[in-house]
Amino acid sequence: MNNRFAKVLMVVLAVLTVSAAYAQERTEIFISKDPYSVHYRIPALAALPDGSLICVADYRFSGQDIGVVKDGRVDLRVRTSDDNGYSWGEITTLAEGRGKDSPDFLNVAFGDPCVVADRRSGRVLVMSCAGNISFVEGTNETHLRIVRFYSEDGGKTWTAPEDITDQLYAGFEKCSYGPAKSMFVTSGRITQSRYVKAGKYYRLYCAVLQAAGNGEWKNYVLYSDDFGQNWNVLGGAETAPIPVEANEAKVEELADGSVLITSRTDAEGRNLNIFRYTDRKKSEGSWGKMAHSSAHNNGIVTEKNSCNGELMVMPVVRKSDGRRMELLMQSVPVGPKRSNVGIYFKALELDKVYTTEEIAADWDGVFNLTRIGSAYSVMAWQTNGKLGVAYEEKTYYPNSGCGYTIVYDCFDVEEVTGGKYTLDTRRQRKNNKIYGR
Repeated sequence: MNNRFAKVLMVVLAVLTVSAAYAQERTEIFISKDPYSVHYRIPALAALPDGSLICVADYRFSGQDIGVVKDGRVDLRVRTSDDNGYSWGEITTLAEGRGKDSPDFLNVAFGDPCVVADRRSGRVLVMSCAGNISFVEGTNETHLRIVRFYSEDGGKTWTAPEDITDQLYAGFEKCSYGPAKSMFVTSGRITQSRYVKAGKYYRLYCAVLQAAGNGEWKNYVLYSDDFGQNWNVLGGAETAPIPVEANEAKVEELADGSVLITSRTDAEGRNLNIFRYTDRKKSEGSWGKMAHSSAHNNGIVTEKNSCNGELMVMPVVRKSDGRRMELLMQSVPVGPKRSNVGIYFKALELDKVYTTEEIAADWDGVFNLTRIGSAYSVMAWQTNGKLGVAYEEKTYYPNSGCGYTIVYDCFDVEEVTGGKYTLDTRRQRKNNKIYGR
């Protein structure tokens, strides 16, 4: 072997070694190794503009949702990555539930987190449930509390829990359905608008499930123009976008600035609705008619697992003709029951205004993330152009009804769509004001 060839070989091996070191693989972020340990549930994932990620999850000493076990302790735990998910730091505690030792109702348990990172400043907002009563047992006088936390340093430190329950309930006090009996903000990702900015921040959207004063479950969408300090009801309290068969829901913004909500059902599929603005700045507009997506219209098939997932869009190019489009994605357990979490996807034309019925029907396909027992999932669009996903999986004890291991993985658009679409890197670079990257 001559010296020149040896030097070339060394360079190639060095490049391969570096590439292997940075090869992105699935990571078990929060591990539940046996059915007898304290277990994790309900992931929330956010991507920051500096390429870091934050994943928040329940740590359930009680083994159940808040309030199902009286005085049952639930913590919020955090894990962060500084390099788009290539590596992850140690697990830390965002909020510690005190269980039976709590001095008050609020600090017994914290759970079902949702999160957003401001696309410009990197400031992070987490909202969660808190207290010592379940959603279904809530009354006008005693119900789940809703709290918020902020981080200014990428999830290293957090503010103390701030109870904002009364502010959120105030929006429904004069509703003809009667004041809300119980309410919580859906876990996972809080959506930040790509189009609507009022002052310093782009608008936030989140879905809530409410037990109305008449006992009916309804979904609403709340919005905030000051990064979670104050919230209002999109479309008003009298019009619920999911007025019947409501449950946990997710929200996303379409290319024309409309707001899409999808809600889990006890039956198969998802319920959908679209809010169309007549004046974005004044938040004026109206909800359409609810539609159902399932096998009957070649939509989102969930096989009766009544579970929530994530809803989001990414800018793509259709490889067959170079047409620029948006890829709408909904992650859910494909089934049977809570298993085989996957991502349903559907390409949308940029210049077309879709009806709710059109969005609900004729999805293009589904990409499976796992082939075993699995449940809740969340997605985030990372600064490296990949789709980050965190999901619950029965990794170590598939036949137990207890906690899940929360897995992180990431994918190119080509992987998700079977090579039909690729990320629109021109829009990703050019449209920072729209896509925030």
